[in-house]
Amino acid sequence: MTLTAYKEKMRELPLVSIFCSCFLPKEKPSDKKKGVVDLNLCIIRDMEVIELNKRTSGQAFEVILKPPSFDVGPELRATTPPRTPPSLEDIQRKLDAAQERRKCQEAELLKHLAEKREHEREVFLKAQEEHSNFIRLAKERLEHRMEANKENRQAHLSAMLERLQEKDKHSVEVS
Repeated sequence: MTLTAYKEKMRELPLVSIFCSCFLPKEKPSDKKKGVVDLNLCIIRDMEVIELNKRTSGQAFEVILKPPSFDVGPELRATTPPRTPPSLEDIQRKLDAAQERRKCQEAELLKHLAEKREHEREVFLKAQEEHSNFIRLAKERLEHRMEANKENRQAHLSAMLERLQEKDKHSVEVS
């Protein structure tokens, strides 16, 4: 591939706008005879181009972007104004504000704990009520069953007595 064809191909690529013209190979007067492309293109502080391999089918390059250096620019340190030593009033005001914050935090914590205790009490009362309802319903069912069993037993006993009386009556008549 000739140098002019290479330059045209490089211009067709969409990424060419990223590169400056110094990345395009330049001919040296001594290389015109040989048709050799100079790969030591130029030195740029923010990037470095390294040739990876050279083949008849094409060439591969590695472009390494370096982090920007701040050596050259002016120093951008912001200066802070000199600190004045705090006065006794400032210290006392800050201590009072800290004490007030602590009181507020303590009040908030006590409020939270009171709400939690109230919730626990409500849950306990509800559980106790459900338990007493369960016990009451269980007693009612048990009493109902006992009453039904008692009635059934009375009916069974009266039926047996009737049969016994009929048997006695029948045996008295036969004899």
